[in-house]
Amino acid sequence: MKREVYERQYAFAVRQERKPTMLRRCLDHNYASRQIYMLTMVTEGRRPLLATLSGTSAQPDLRLTELGKAVRDEWFGIPRYYPQIEIIDLCVMPDHLHGILFVREKMEKDLSRVVRGFKTGCNRAFRKLVPSVATESQQTRHKDSHPRHGLLFAPGFNDKIRWREGQLARWRQYLADNPRRLLMKREHPDLFRVQRNLEAGGHIFSAIGNRFLLDRPERLQVQCSRSLTEEQIKELRLRFLAAARAGAVLVSPAISPGEKAIMNAAFAEGLPIIRLQENGFTDLAKPGGQLFEACAEGRLLILAPWEQHNEHRTITRGQCLTLNELSALICK
Repeated sequence: MKREVYERQYAFAVRQERKPTMLRRCLDHNYASRQIYMLTMVTEGRRPLLATLSGTSAQPDLRLTELGKAVRDEWFGIPRYYPQIEIIDLCVMPDHLHGILFVREKMEKDLSRVVRGFKTGCNRAFRKLVPSVATESQQTRHKDSHPRHGLLFAPGFNDKIRWREGQLARWRQYLADNPRRLLMKREHPDLFRVQRNLEAGGHIFSAIGNRFLLDRPERLQVQCSRSLTEEQIKELRLRFLAAARAGAVLVSPAISPGEKAIMNAAFAEGLPIIRLQENGFTDLAKPGGQLFEACAEGRLLILAPWEQHNEHRTITRGQCLTLNELSALICK
């Protein structure tokens, strides 16, 4: 594919990225079907009404308010109205919640109707337990977006769908670790905030992580042909790791086996890396697992040239070529 085609595709992607953030949905999925989902809902105006979080990342202290307890009870009460649903887990944070549920058999109504009923019960508790805030929110407007309606939660919800083995276990670990992660974000706010319109190599990205890695004087692109032998990959890995130990930042989308081997080895050793990826970020996105720890340590920057999507996609050859070309430009 010629360079001008790359540029047209990239320009279109950037325009899409700059559109207002949409709620995540898998467009081709039937949300009444049998499946395991993780849902995220935020309070209207991100008001911290559901819990208090104090302490440190080493010892977080999360305590539900009376309203938070009522929301928890509503969540675990969903099967009373929808017996096809099994509740798996819940994490209530000060201004949002993450919940995992299992639709065991196809329902007549889709998940949006289930969430609507759940929110209705939460709104009753909201008006009963904190009537002054509920009344005030009816009389004011959001400064940046939609009107407040005297409701506890903002419109809609975000979702993730379980597609692979092991995903549910990671979700549950994510929920259990959420208080610690939030305190880490408070301790290192600049490293976890989604950055829009970050310029690198003459192009615009969304980013999470330490943007100052782009200022390092030596940035090396890691690009390996798929035809390389294991011995050749080993030799390259040794050379790149030696350079990274001497202060270079390794840059790559880590697509081919050789690229993955080198970038994974650098990551495991705690060396600084810049990784490009096909999927973008929602405003509330944050890295998971070991990536989160690497962000907190300031040794990781994740760049995305395209908008976020919630579909399970296979990266195309054109996207691979574009990401490698962008990596080269970042290293110039």
